[in-house]
Amino acid sequence: MSSLNSTRADLVTGVVFLCLGLAAFIGSVRMDRLSERGIDPWTAPGVVPGLLGAVLALLGLTLALRSLKPAEGEKAPTDWTKLRRLATTLGLCLGYALLLVGNLPFWLASMIFVFVFTTLLEHDPADTPRRRYRKLAMAAILAAASGIGIHLLFQELFLVRMP
Repeated sequence: MSSLNSTRADLVTGVVFLCLGLAAFIGSVRMDRLSERGIDPWTAPGVVPGLLGAVLALLGLTLALRSLKPAEGEKAPTDWTKLRRLATTLGLCLGYALLLVGNLPFWLASMIFVFVFTTLLEHDPADTPRRRYRKLAMAAILAAASGIGIHLLFQELFLVRMP
């Protein structure tokens, strides 16, 4: 796939995600707030879909804008590299959903997933040992922050009990 096709695909994908995110956000704003039943505004039915829609729209916009000006010196990955990364991502996501979630506390399962995902997808055989250790340390920090952040966000703020 040429760099031009990849750039165009990113632009189209970004616009699609932007539209989906805006639709989800607008739909959540139009939902009934259930204030007549004394429902806390943070537990209203449209809060989580609205936040997710806003984030999806923001990320779609970012992808679309980024596709308009690719980074300098960025070489297009080979088809084999793309296929390997796709297979790795699919395998890790399935492993997370089928093996980790439900068998470990959710925060720990998320930490393990983020660490392994980041480590595998950031691996570069050309890295120096110092750079490899730095990448491992950053993956561990990201994993810890993700696991704790996911736990606090869902269980403490949204009052959703994770498996």
